[in-house]
Amino acid sequence: MGRKIGLFTVLLLIGSLCWYLFVKPYDYMVRFEVKALPGTINQTVKLWNNSLSGSRFVGQENLGHFTYEMNHNDSIFTYEWKVEQINDSLSKVHVYVSNPENSIRNKLAIPFSATPFKLRSDHTLKTTLMTIQEHLRRIKVSIVGEADIPDTYCLCIPMKDTQRNKANGMMKNYSFLGSMVLQNNMTLNGSPFVEITDWEIAQDSIRFNFCNPIIKTDSLPEIEGVFYKQIKGRKALKAIYNGNYITSDRAWYALLNHADKNAIEVDTTPLEIFNSNPSMGSNELNWEAEIYMPIKK
Repeated sequence: MGRKIGLFTVLLLIGSLCWYLFVKPYDYMVRFEVKALPGTINQTVKLWNNSLSGSRFVGQENLGHFTYEMNHNDSIFTYEWKVEQINDSLSKVHVYVSNPENSIRNKLAIPFSATPFKLRSDHTLKTTLMTIQEHLRRIKVSIVGEADIPDTYCLCIPMKDTQRNKANGMMKNYSFLGSMVLQNNMTLNGSPFVEITDWEIAQDSIRFNFCNPIIKTDSLPEIEGVFYKQIKGRKALKAIYNGNYITSDRAWYALLNHADKNAIEVDTTPLEIFNSNPSMGSNELNWEAEIYMPIKK
């Protein structure tokens, strides 16, 4: 009996070692918690990685499961993020790091020493976490609840881009849209806004109209590249966003989370009203936008 137990133990150890070295899909794992929703973490990590040379986004299964690659000294590291939401303000993160060309060597050495692979992975993820935390200090999202999208008439420019480039599109067309209002003697009737007409969440892709609300008259001219539209008021979930308008979509994820928690069906076509002019002050936390997520009829 003792010999059988010993043989079983040896086989179990050999099987475990083979799994660890040849089957286990990652070389190293880091875990931490962040006071943010998965969507905010997802977009912040993508925005940070997009600013780095040698970094490439690979893909995602959902907002809480995405992968990117980084080139460290001509060696490719793969970072697979899995984010689990704990509550409205906290998520648990597991990042699985692999370096396929040196996988077996990494797995053998990591339990016994601080290898260059482990040190580089720790440094990269520590920097990423600090970036997320710094971003969270510079934004604020406050859920208001149910409200009405204002009914308004407007002059709009249609655009298509990624979420992170939305603000760039607005800035490029801000002066043009304003000049069209002035040159054609239109009367402004509120703050500029963005109407999202299509949001491909998995691809971070949006179609949207950047608009100036105006007083409707019978003598509005036709202008190439822009169009007029009547925005009809409807019920929506509302949030107040404070921070740089580049990342106002953080409020979209907060509203989707609120809708899901309260079993409210919504259309993923948010509308953002920008109540502050960014050129009037550098403290981004003083910038305010009203964010609406329409409730399905």
